[in-house]
Amino acid sequence: MVPKAHLLIVDDEANTLASLARAFRLAGHEATVCDNAERGLELAKSQNFDLILSDVVMPGKSGLTLLEEIKGQGISSPVVMMSGQAHIEMAVRATRLGALDFLEKPISTEKLLLTVENALKLQRLESENRQLRQRLGKHEIVWKGETMRRIMAQIERVAASESRVCILGETGTGKELVARTIHERSNRASGAFITLNCAAVPAELIESELFGHEKGSFTGAGTRHIGKFEQASGGTIFLDEIGDMPLMMQAKLLRVLEEGEVERIGGDKPVKVDVRVLVATHRNLEERVREEKFRQDLYHRIYVFPLTLPPLRERHEDIPSLVEHFAAQVSTQNGWKPVPFTPDAMQALQSYRWPGNVRELRNMVERLMLLASDGRVDLGTVELALPKVIGALPASVGPNSGPLAERVQVFEREIILSELKRAQYNMTLAAKSLGLERSHLYKKAEQLGIDLRSIRREQEN
Repeated sequence: MVPKAHLLIVDDEANTLASLARAFRLAGHEATVCDNAERGLELAKSQNFDLILSDVVMPGKSGLTLLEEIKGQGISSPVVMMSGQAHIEMAVRATRLGALDFLEKPISTEKLLLTVENALKLQRLESENRQLRQRLGKHEIVWKGETMRRIMAQIERVAASESRVCILGETGTGKELVARTIHERSNRASGAFITLNCAAVPAELIESELFGHEKGSFTGAGTRHIGKFEQASGGTIFLDEIGDMPLMMQAKLLRVLEEGEVERIGGDKPVKVDVRVLVATHRNLEERVREEKFRQDLYHRIYVFPLTLPPLRERHEDIPSLVEHFAAQVSTQNGWKPVPFTPDAMQALQSYRWPGNVRELRNMVERLMLLASDGRVDLGTVELALPKVIGALPASVGPNSGPLAERVQVFEREIILSELKRAQYNMTLAAKSLGLERSHLYKKAEQLGIDLRSIRREQEN
């Protein structure tokens, strides 16, 4: 039996609206009708429809434009297009824009009802997949100790609000995971969660990525592009590494935050957006402001509720739970049998400082499971994967060897040198293993007095 569905029908012909609505209602469904695309978009944004059925050719805005805007704003309702002037190019374009199906008028009642049934089945499958991903813990924050208990309490408190959150922490501490958790526990959970890494997008492209562009607005702009802010309308946008955003873009972002609207490149009118903004950075924003690399007015706009994530070295009590979680995740993804970790292996993992944080731990768990012999991960397996950095502190970092900052620097130096040796002095591999950007590893080595040129010369000789 097909469950009752709520449908939106958009068509400029009154007779078509009446006959389709009657057919759906007789079949036990609920139908909302409108005769133009503008109104159709308003209804699609304000209500949840199980299916949207739209004509292509209408006065004013076409059905294909409506489809593009529905998909661009992150509205999840499947869309079926219909037309009495159908041709193959039109059907292909509708499919590329995200239409579930394309029907040629006149449409039989039987065909329409079958389309609705298929759309509902597809939604059920997608819902089951989402639930399965949640059970696998893809987006689950794993914790046990007091440090993370306080963080989780803050997440619960701020998630229920509309406040902007600035998530701080080292690379690999799980900033995006926290942002996603805030979204999923907020009143916007049914809306889109859209992300952008500000450090990963070239400066000349970031405006188009955030705000979109109109067709022909610049060389290469062959079609209209809906930006991240419009895609996130009704939901949440997460701007990762905002401390690396170019100053010019910071001014434009500030305007969006103040006025709640964006303007596409080449556009002639602003577009209203309803978006909650979450940001993250591993940088010290106050220092960036002092260096005039980050706007002070933008800093005050985004720094409403700072949330600082601790590095993994400060939450050792969570490591056994994280290892168990990642091991189960890796086993499920690869179809492997569970691989237990011996107590001494777990103790060794807890004694490591994890410069790459949780991200490094996840990669290490998979590596250890691949290296495991006799169906388990023991101390020997861990020592093979992490040579010379497991166990007690080096003698140079003994209990009476100077202030804490000096001891930490010595220990960091030992870790980096050991990882470089293990990677055969390949900076790219070493940086990846440590969970760092290559440029960050070069900078860190310089700060710690590691002469990379001398090391290379020694290796060549």
